[in-house]
Amino acid sequence: MNTSWKLQDAKAKFSQVVENALKMGPQYVTRRGREAVVVLSVKEYQKITTPKPTLKEFLLNCPKMDDGFEFERQKDYPRDVEF
Repeated sequence: MNTSWKLQDAKAKFSQVVENALKMGPQYVTRRGREAVVVLSVKEYQKITTPKPTLKEFLLNCPKMDDGFEFERQKDYPRDVEF
């Protein structure tokens, strides 16, 4: 299916452009042979415009471990390296 449309074709088949954007993803519209605009679903638009948390906010919101949590170290020894 088509993901790139000439402007005149996109105008003539706008319903199909919208349907493809909903089902297949972004639809590119060209004008004079150059990409001009992109038609995409609201879901995709919100995904790219929703603010992402900073690394600090992400780390502060991570689940906390209990005080009694203990790490179990691997008992493997490092391999021998020959020089």
